[in-house]
Amino acid sequence: MKNKRALVMMAVAVLFGIAAVALAWKWLQGQANANSNRVVVATTDVNRGQRLAPEMLKLVERPAKEIPKDAFTDTLTLTERVLKVNLQKGEVVAESKLAPAGTMGGLSALISEGKRAITVRVNDVIGVAGFALPGNYVDIIVHTERDPAEGERSNHGQLDVSKIVLERILVLAVAQEVSRDETKPKVVNAVTLEVTPEQAENLDLARGVGTLSLALRNQIDHTVPETAGATKRTLLDELAQVAAKPKPAPVAPVKHVAVRSRPVSAPGAVAAPQPKRDCVSVLNGLQTSQECF
Repeated sequence: MKNKRALVMMAVAVLFGIAAVALAWKWLQGQANANSNRVVVATTDVNRGQRLAPEMLKLVERPAKEIPKDAFTDTLTLTERVLKVNLQKGEVVAESKLAPAGTMGGLSALISEGKRAITVRVNDVIGVAGFALPGNYVDIIVHTERDPAEGERSNHGQLDVSKIVLERILVLAVAQEVSRDETKPKVVNAVTLEVTPEQAENLDLARGVGTLSLALRNQIDHTVPETAGATKRTLLDELAQVAAKPKPAPVAPVKHVAVRSRPVSAPGAVAAPQPKRDCVSVLNGLQTSQECF
């Protein structure tokens, strides 16, 4: 009777143990599902402007805190989508990194909404020695000849002016390359810029009436310069002002003159002229004496 009772207690304990293990396993599975999800990542490096293909994507488990809100969980929904930023291997694919659905690949996918792309011809000087790379910002300077004012003589050379006409313009591509990963300078013959329609009109007019130059900007500098432009007159006037500044007179070195004290004669007395004497120094061992004749 006692053995039967012990066996029943053991069976009940085993059942409770199995139930506890099952509940613990189910709880752990729920925690794992809550803390990680399967998301789409890139299987290789993909450049901006490229179309995504199934072989470029795969599903992997990632912790929930590392997953963007606009991440994808199905590779089929990304077929034929175009990237607007570079994607590295293992990086999560998110909607913010893609061009709008239906966008064709290439440079057109990189242009922001409401903007235009316009290309200007450059050389190694105008193109900032090849340092104007995709992703950089530049100011555009035009050198032209302004119209003379009423009653002003229009002598050639006196009306030349250089002026910044566009500020903080994004470089979309150099030649036919749109990659932003390179930092090595590259001398090309054309640079494509992202501008608004109004800026495109101004830029087209500027390159028609004068010569263009690019001034490379710091990428985090958002200041807008306010300049009146440089003319030959203002340039020469500034140089003349610098040349006309008085130079400080050189300070002459101070000469120290030794003054020997002379005995003060009594009031009313006339000092008798001293006869001229010749003196020589006599060296005797370590002692020096002076003999006068």
